Amino acid sequence: MNSLNKVQLIGNITADPEVRQTPNWQYVANFSLATNRVWKDASWAKQEQSEFHNVVVWGKLAEIVEQYVKKGKKIYVEWRLQTRSWEDQTWAKKYKTEIVADNVILLWTPGWKDESSDFSMDYSSNESSPSKARKSSPKQEEEINIEDIPF
Repeated sequence: MNSLNKVQLIGNITADPEVRQTPNWQYVANFSLATNRVWKDASWAKQEQSEFHNVVVWGKLAEIVEQYVKKGKKIYVEWRLQTRSWEDQTWAKKYKTEIVADNVILLWTPGWKDESSDFSMDYSSNESSPSKARKSSPKQEEEINIEDIPF
């Protein structure tokens, strides 16, 4: 039986990505993504929890991230979890779990003043340029707010 290591996240960028080149000239971008969860507890009190995820992007996709991804923007990322280990200066073993992303979808329109539009751009590391740009169809039904559901 095969294994599955797949992560899908939608969240906000906590700081501008750090982009650098490896000694063999490959681009790599690192950034943190915050995801939020809101629910009501047994006494119907609103509860909130934030998680912070380390994301790594390689190659042409890292160059695109450097150009378009900025602090506070909402994005979708997907691919896999990876844990790195190393020894620090005191020889203590350190670990860091990251999402290695090969797909990034910008959930806003780069360069537009109205960044609340329904436009998104899908960037995949499998291609050298943006793979898709799509305008979503107008909403036909009223949007459901998760906080309005009684369970």
